[in-house]
Amino acid sequence: MSDYVISCCSTADLTKEHFDKREISYICFHYYLDGVEYPDDLGQSIPFDVFYQKMRDGAMTKTSQINADEFEAYFRSFLDQGKDVLHVSLSSGISGVVNSAKIAKDVLSEEYPDRRILVVDSLAASSGYGLFMDKLADLRDEGKTLDEVYDFAMKNRLFVHHWFFTSDLTFFVRGGRVSKVSGFVGNVLDICPLLNVDLNGKLIPREKIRTKKKVIRRIVEKMEENAEDGLDYSGKCYICQSACMDDAKAVASLIEEKFAKLNGKVEIYDIGTTIGSHTGPGTVALFFWGKERTD
Repeated sequence: MSDYVISCCSTADLTKEHFDKREISYICFHYYLDGVEYPDDLGQSIPFDVFYQKMRDGAMTKTSQINADEFEAYFRSFLDQGKDVLHVSLSSGISGVVNSAKIAKDVLSEEYPDRRILVVDSLAASSGYGLFMDKLADLRDEGKTLDEVYDFAMKNRLFVHHWFFTSDLTFFVRGGRVSKVSGFVGNVLDICPLLNVDLNGKLIPREKIRTKKKVIRRIVEKMEENAEDGLDYSGKCYICQSACMDDAKAVASLIEEKFAKLNGKVEIYDIGTTIGSHTGPGTVALFFWGKERTD
């Protein structure tokens, strides 16, 4: 058994069962649905299909990051067991949650001088963040030390690629990410923006593509262009989606057709309630290991 814990935020968007199986601990963000607060607990409190239907029906959402006091209590639960902690946070380009974790670390370092807490800014989000955590769990299971896993995380976090598209701009307009005029025109013309996460961990619009059919092909082309070893890519591939499973399956089918050496089938997950509060339904995201992100 390892003498340290690998930890992340719930925004890594895998399932509770997956986290439990891989022995990856997580701490939950919070979100509000029509003013009522819920934990972002991987669909346990409100199933994802119910959550996204409520958004379609007009429910208002907002999110709340984990504060330093919550991190302090969470980390203490491991330190009291004599465990060190490697906590990997949601990208600082999306949330300031890494700062809360660092504040808690500083407080607890004085209280537990014989224990260690290491904090990493993943520069990742959603199931791309989850793909990154899975690799760290692999390294731990291989017997790597806390410092070795930390060093790998810091050196390799920019090699996880994130590509997203949405077929519904309504919630990007609501959140101020797209102007009302652009959103109206985009929906009328059936424009599906293609976005990715840049080297600073920020979500950046890259291309405006007309029709869902074309953007599905284009997102797979991005994997061809950027994946480690190109079409010979032999790593894992994750997809996550928000109430648009047919679109996610269409992307997965193309990938499995083109990438014969994949490590298993493409795994499809739900976009969680924190990320989904901002994207709304209709978003598909693709994650894989590739060349270093440089822009």
